Amino acid sequence: MKNKILIFAPTYNESGNIIYLLKAIAKLNIKVDILIIDDNSPDNTQDKVIAYSKKRKNIKLIVRKKKDGIGTAHQVAFSYSLKKKYHFLITMDADLSHEPKVIPKILKELKIHPFVICSRYLKKSINEYKGIRLFLSFFGNKFIRFVLNINCTEYTSSFRGFNLKKIGKFNLKDNSFSGYSFFMESIYRLSLKGIYIKEIPFHFKDRLQGKSKIPRLEIFRTLINLFILKIRIN
Repeated sequence: MKNKILIFAPTYNESGNIIYLLKAIAKLNIKVDILIIDDNSPDNTQDKVIAYSKKRKNIKLIVRKKKDGIGTAHQVAFSYSLKKKYHFLITMDADLSHEPKVIPKILKELKIHPFVICSRYLKKSINEYKGIRLFLSFFGNKFIRFVLNINCTEYTSSFRGFNLKKIGKFNLKDNSFSGYSFFMESIYRLSLKGIYIKEIPFHFKDRLQGKSKIPRLEIFRTLINLFILKIRIN
């Protein structure tokens, strides 16, 4: 019998982290299926997933031919979760900045709410960003909140949960932006549909191994897209 919960993580050059993530999820002792979408990582991330999942039927790997972006990967995962009739979808990064031990808390909230996001900026949250990265992320989210006028502290974290039975007609395929603007746009579209955004605090860690894939100018691109989004949808 298929599990009701799907956990999704996109990967690109995460060979140093992906097995740690899969093992950490397994330690939760929760019946879940796992979907990894890899953008043909040159570091052979997909090979590690294939080897690890040989005796584990709950892990599904999709390898795309090229680096198509984090936004489209989430769209594929969302469509996959609907097609396979999952009840819950949890999305997270594969670099262990999102601790799997938070997953039970997300699931608990998803029994009540249609959407849950883990925020780095609630009072009980811990954010390991430092220096300019912390400054840009913190004030960037503040500015997004000001422009969109949504009662939410976090717009760009991908550590999220969807109750697919309660989410209504919301679908990530409607998003038009790619990159990290994708996550901001999805919050805006949720709000427009009147879907309550439940935030929970968590400890955001720096990645375990490897380098961040976020381009240095991404925060500025996101802010530009913020105004495009506001004008286009309104």
